[in-house]
Amino acid sequence: MNSDSSKPVTAAVLVIGDEILSGRTKDKNIGYIAEYMTTLGIDLKEVRVVSDDEADIVAALNALRKRYTYVFTTGGIGPTHDDITADCVAKAFGLPIHHDPRAVAIMAERAAKTGTEMNEARMRMTRMPVGSELVLNKVSGAPGFWIENVIVMAGIPTVMQGMLDEVAPKLKTGVKMISETIRADAREGDVGTELGLVAKANPETMIGSYPFFDEKGDPNTNIVVRARDPEKLAAAKAAVEAMLVKVKAEMNKA
Repeated sequence: MNSDSSKPVTAAVLVIGDEILSGRTKDKNIGYIAEYMTTLGIDLKEVRVVSDDEADIVAALNALRKRYTYVFTTGGIGPTHDDITADCVAKAFGLPIHHDPRAVAIMAERAAKTGTEMNEARMRMTRMPVGSELVLNKVSGAPGFWIENVIVMAGIPTVMQGMLDEVAPKLKTGVKMISETIRADAREGDVGTELGLVAKANPETMIGSYPFFDEKGDPNTNIVVRARDPEKLAAAKAAVEAMLVKVKAEMNKA
């Protein structure tokens, strides 16, 4: 991994497939990629879900790849007629598409080992834009591919996870976000205004509030402070704690 603390490394996920939008398939990849990016110090900034429509895929891909360091796509690289992701990526980049000889060799070797036919459907999974790098698939053989800042992966979660492991060592990474959680022992509405003031006074941190019901069944709030700089994180945490003391003291007077 190439670490660069001078500027944030950003990413987007483009989920492709009618089956996701219809509800037939429940997406399990977005949350996994989000957690994975966080551990690498990469900020996942946007997720889009599009149907198996060429114009929509190309438009979304072109918008995202110009805005973020990386775009990860999931879905649409299988053997069926509606698996059109490779064609769409080629069109977005203005590149010809071909049966990549390296992918053909991988698929042919797997077919020989499993006793399956290297038919037209399986050959579809070797198609990718000219100039792509392979993203190896140790689970089921058929590779994904990487062109410029776009990384094209399978939609099947176990396969996608393996592909992500393959590309991770080659990604640029940023300074990892660190966090602290403070239990407010107060309702979110009791501290919301004051918390906003703390957040405004600490612009290089991210401060969020998350309501929950505690062990007594009472409404409560967790306040999470995130930052890349440990000193700024500590300062913001101290400010939140001081604010809570003040707010609860005023509540007790009332």
